[in-house]
Amino acid sequence: MTPARLTAQAPVMLASNLIESVEFWKARCGFTANLWGDPPDFAILRRDGMHLMLSQKPAGHEIIPNWHIKDKLWNAYFWVDDAKALHAEFVAAGAPIDYGPCVQDYGVLEFGIQDPDGRDIAFGQSLD
Repeated sequence: MTPARLTAQAPVMLASNLIESVEFWKARCGFTANLWGDPPDFAILRRDGMHLMLSQKPAGHEIIPNWHIKDKLWNAYFWVDDAKALHAEFVAAGAPIDYGPCVQDYGVLEFGIQDPDGRDIAFGQSLD
């Protein structure tokens, strides 16, 4: 019997304003989105076979980006085939670039952006 295979993954993050976050990912990063709820409180975003899920945060909940807890720790990481081209695309679309592109010690050409809730999201190209 052939073992089951994993076929995709999706970071799941809370959003302080779901609609604003969805528009950010669409306009600045080229994702498409489906929303659920009335009013919408959950979204699945897609680009190039990758997924990101967003859920409206509960009232009174504080979103704390990982880098506030541990220096330089992202909330999501996407592997890409051309970090320089994606970086240029994001810059042209007005995405808030956090750093890069730069070559990391772990053999990745990487850059990062910040989402509307201040989280660092990285995009890395393996140099192997």
